[in-house]
Amino acid sequence: MIQRQTSLAKNIVQFCRFLRQKNFVVGADEETTALQALMLIDHTSPAVFRSALKAVLSRSKQQAEEFDDLFEEYWKQLNKAVDTKTKDNHEKHPALKKQVSFKSLKTWLHGNRNNETEETATYSLQESLSQKDFSSVPEEEIDELMQTIRALAKRMAAKAGRRYKLSHEEDIPDLRQTLRRNMRRGGELLELAYRKPKQNRMKILLLCDVSKSMELYSAFLLQFMYSFQQVYSRIETFAFGTSLKRITPLLKEPNFRKALQLLQAETDDWSGGTRIGECLYELVIHHSKKILDSKTIVIILSDGWDKGNTRLLQQSMEFIHQKARKVIWLNPLAGYASYRPDAEGMQTAMPFIDVFAPVHNAESLKKLGRLL
Repeated sequence: MIQRQTSLAKNIVQFCRFLRQKNFVVGADEETTALQALMLIDHTSPAVFRSALKAVLSRSKQQAEEFDDLFEEYWKQLNKAVDTKTKDNHEKHPALKKQVSFKSLKTWLHGNRNNETEETATYSLQESLSQKDFSSVPEEEIDELMQTIRALAKRMAAKAGRRYKLSHEEDIPDLRQTLRRNMRRGGELLELAYRKPKQNRMKILLLCDVSKSMELYSAFLLQFMYSFQQVYSRIETFAFGTSLKRITPLLKEPNFRKALQLLQAETDDWSGGTRIGECLYELVIHHSKKILDSKTIVIILSDGWDKGNTRLLQQSMEFIHQKARKVIWLNPLAGYASYRPDAEGMQTAMPFIDVFAPVHNAESLKKLGRLL
């Protein structure tokens, strides 16, 4: 009997057992390879996820032809195991849903684990984990989502740092330019083009709101910032609530969970109020000369709920907009169709924002790569 497991990794192992029952030769080596593949692919994409497992677990042409139907059969059986009663309770009581989500984050942060088998969906062909709102991710899926965000941030950072320019020396072959140059010769490759790494001067300034209204999102956003900084060095990171704190050094801590605990301990206003104007003014006065110029992309992660000085917010945003290459404001509330930026702080900042976008799930973080 197929049981609902509490992590995608456990379901992979159970899927391998399922295939063995269908006469597939799947041993411990294949299971290990399948699990390792999750670290190297974008497993939030159903097509990529299926193709990776198919490549690892199919040993013949016949098995490859049978695989797709067995894949559909297995995951559809799991999807039917959703506990509808729990689902209905959460829909009827959104406050309860928020409490459970916050408790899950706290449990995850302090290293506790839930090892019991539960009737909850861990992988769905209709809605992958990357599409779930950060505020509604259950405890048993937090590790998996953090892993997804880590991989996403590192790929994005590597791409942001990878720039090339044409080279007159025999360096790295440039296939695109080579094909373009030889099109008039009937496609015969008579002239080769080369490229070499281009020094990337783009700088990133990340500011993350860690106030009370953002607590169900902050941990995931900080994981993104932490992983991005591991790969991309030209970045400065700040956390803000009622005051501003530079956290670039703290995010160099080898273990993210330890870094997050240090952040909470050293940030006096963690999960407190929000004074965006005062915090941005402090950034302008004390840090702008070193980190803000025409090569800087400023990314602000906040819901815009502000109890501070809106005049300071307007002045600071205007200054940042004039100095920076681009200002991107990512708001988790913008992921809801009914959202309107009616909060006074958000309305004040809007004229000085180049890009306003949601940041409520991993899928929205993925789109940030295009903005960079």
